[in-house]
Amino acid sequence: MFVSGGAQEKEIINHSPKLVVGIVVDQMRYDYLTRFYNRFGEGGFKRMISEGYNCKNNHFNYVPTYTGPGHASVYTGTTPQNHGIISNHWYDKFGKQMVYCASDPSVKAVGSDSDMERMSPHRMKTTTVSDQNRLHTQLQGKTIGIAIKDRGAILPAGHTANAAYWFRGKDEGKWITSTYYRNDLPEWVKKFNESGKAKSYFKVWNTLYDINTYSESGSDKNNFEGGYKGKETATFPYDLAKLKDQNAGYDIIKSSAFGNSLTADFAIAAIDGEQLGADNTTDFLTVSFSSTDYVGHNFGVNSKEIQDTYLRLDQDLERFFNALDQKVGKGQYTVFLTADHGAVHVPSYLKSVNIPAGYFDANEFSAKVTAFAHNKFDVKDLIEHISNYQVFFNYNTLKESKIASGDLQEAIAHFLLQEPHIDKVFTRKQLESTNYTSGIATLIQKGYNQKRSGDVIVVLNPATIAYSKTGSTHGSGLTYDTHAPLLFFGQGIKKGSTTHETHITDIAPTISALLGIAFPNGATGDVLSFVLE
Repeated sequence: MFVSGGAQEKEIINHSPKLVVGIVVDQMRYDYLTRFYNRFGEGGFKRMISEGYNCKNNHFNYVPTYTGPGHASVYTGTTPQNHGIISNHWYDKFGKQMVYCASDPSVKAVGSDSDMERMSPHRMKTTTVSDQNRLHTQLQGKTIGIAIKDRGAILPAGHTANAAYWFRGKDEGKWITSTYYRNDLPEWVKKFNESGKAKSYFKVWNTLYDINTYSESGSDKNNFEGGYKGKETATFPYDLAKLKDQNAGYDIIKSSAFGNSLTADFAIAAIDGEQLGADNTTDFLTVSFSSTDYVGHNFGVNSKEIQDTYLRLDQDLERFFNALDQKVGKGQYTVFLTADHGAVHVPSYLKSVNIPAGYFDANEFSAKVTAFAHNKFDVKDLIEHISNYQVFFNYNTLKESKIASGDLQEAIAHFLLQEPHIDKVFTRKQLESTNYTSGIATLIQKGYNQKRSGDVIVVLNPATIAYSKTGSTHGSGLTYDTHAPLLFFGQGIKKGSTTHETHITDIAPTISALLGIAFPNGATGDVLSFVLE
């Protein structure tokens, strides 16, 4: 917190860390911190808690809780209503096609010949805190984004990043970028790719400790997990070298605990390779640990696999923080750690212990909505597209048939509320004419983008998902998806904790205030002044 008065005020305002490190742990529920706390070492999660500030009641304040929107919201300080990343994939009403949040056909991959890796942040409408730091320092402060997933590297790094690097699996096993940033890989990245580090993780994944001591998770053998092709049961150990050919080669590393280790390896290499934090101009390093999400989707939030992944991630964080201490200097950098969303318990498991849960058939839903609209108005093609629990109307057909959009919205909303798995329905008319201030309605509204979102939005019952009967997923506005960790530590951060409600959108304004820079241009979050010294 800044103090007033002459030279002292100037000194504190200008005393910025050499490096800001933003960490997003993909699919991390808040209760993983408490559930596995006694198994963590002293230098990872516990170090952040003991030396820094723990916001225990931190939530996403919008729907949908997916990876793309999550990373964008953390770094822009606003919600999809403003930054425009409304999902991982969404229907482009103007181009009449599905688009991916980070895809960009105008660029090419660098480091891979794949045509699938054309990526940039151009679909994100607002700036990030890392962009604002670049602008504030006249582009002297560097920004590097790193993640196994392209969107986890690209969206946090922003529009002005020096580079974003993600991992190309399959038969390549390389860290790559795109021509949006540069036309070749720097020598340090080439050296890392040639080092054989990725290949070294084709090894046996067994539990870090005796599996019988993993009392914080369910039984290893059960009916609620997916597993890998080529192995009959989803049980430890997993010989990744033997399984890789049936599981897309290097992609099996991404979907194991070792993907986080590889990410930490690369992030540590980036500190030296990019000389991050080497001078007094603040740099940004954004790191997303993506493998936690792959493991959660495959095995579920109650699995031995997810517990082992977090115990190993804890060790990777300790290794990463030790490298920062050595290379940048203790007290010379600032770190925050959060998630891009949480996850639900596997509904089939919940049902087995008598907790209401279920599965939703998205294809059946689409067929029902289309048939209803046709029968109700005796007009074909009124529904143009359905995805992400959103119904998009064909406005050309509406115009030709002289059907008011509001009439179709109301009819479909009333029809859908009769469906057993649907809890609530919101229409475009409601979201554009009403200012909701509490409950799920305000989360829907903050995730609703007028240009990009649909005409009717559906909310499913609690613990009801459109997914396989094994593994976990996410996307809702319920607390299992919205409650995410938020830890700060390092230069300028107080020690302490709070149960006061905070939001994901508060992170970027808080870091901006710490640095004394302009907020991201669409920011709607608040500064968490109680976190700052």
